[in-house]
Amino acid sequence: MINQGLEGIVAAETRMSLVDGERGELIIAGYPIAELAPNATFEETVWLLWNRELPDAEELREFRDDLAARRGIAPEVVDLLRACAGNLVDSMDALRIAAGTISIGGGDARDVVAQFPTIVAAYWRLLHGHEPIAPRRDLGHAANYLYMLSGDVPDAERERALETYLNTVVDHGLNASTFTARVITSTGADLGSAVVGAIGALSGPLHGGAPSRALDMLDAIGTPENAEPWIRDAVEHGGRIMGFGHRVYKTDDPRSLMLRGVAERIGGDKVEFAKKIERTVVDVLAELKPGRQLYANVEFYAGVVMDRCGLPRDLFTPTFASSRVIGWCANVLEQAADNRIIRPSARYVGPPPPEPVPELR
Repeated sequence: MINQGLEGIVAAETRMSLVDGERGELIIAGYPIAELAPNATFEETVWLLWNRELPDAEELREFRDDLAARRGIAPEVVDLLRACAGNLVDSMDALRIAAGTISIGGGDARDVVAQFPTIVAAYWRLLHGHEPIAPRRDLGHAANYLYMLSGDVPDAERERALETYLNTVVDHGLNASTFTARVITSTGADLGSAVVGAIGALSGPLHGGAPSRALDMLDAIGTPENAEPWIRDAVEHGGRIMGFGHRVYKTDDPRSLMLRGVAERIGGDKVEFAKKIERTVVDVLAELKPGRQLYANVEFYAGVVMDRCGLPRDLFTPTFASSRVIGWCANVLEQAADNRIIRPSARYVGPPPPEPVPELR
């Protein structure tokens, strides 16, 4: 029996996250996402994944200071990003290129985590004709990221909203990019190679690109009155409803529920519209595709939250990467600690050799 896409195949044991698609639960290192994401700082979440417990006050202070001290990127990396901007390289490609330099300089997982937002923000500014803004050590991870993009320190509400989003998507089982990182690690390759490979997997539109396309869908629908006819037409003509359905979840995605709450707290003109669209999509899909169990996934409200935080749509996937890299690094360390090269089999379905085999020239 072939399990297409390795669906249902258990390929590793992990302490990082538990994804229960039937019950709609996500546990991160022992903590339900509904408890962890809105209450922990980003640094606490990183420590939890890497150390399997939350830090005490002194550990958190030292860890926060250490990450903040590692945020700067070398002038040579800025020059590399400047060259990418001159050639209008996609933001995810620029992140992949720059991320490959971190381990070359002897950087470890802390450097990767600290420098990802700096790379993303610096490249965005260079791409739009502005010089990068140096990171600040006195700001938290989320606040510093928003500051490096605009030069303005965000208010507490926007900082907490982005921090909650980053916590929400930090790890999620053996998704495509995390599995890629573990496969690369299993060969004995270094952390930088695993992270670069994971970025490549995430850049694919079936994995990391849906938040911006979900907002594009809201724009295309335009008004609440147009929601039902637009969605019916899309479904009946085989179109994809962006931000709905998930490979694992057969009920509400707990990350979507979390981010819907964040969106409601920070407000904005898109929130009520998005909720209207969500209800309409679920109702229409239940009618036209009965039994499919399609609900809003994490990307639907992620786009609303990031838009409200002031992030441009082209940065939604790089921002996702700036969080998911925590899970990538954690999985790399876990794989390396008890490693066996990941080498599944494939069933050959090609032609048999001819009889007799012709002479080869």
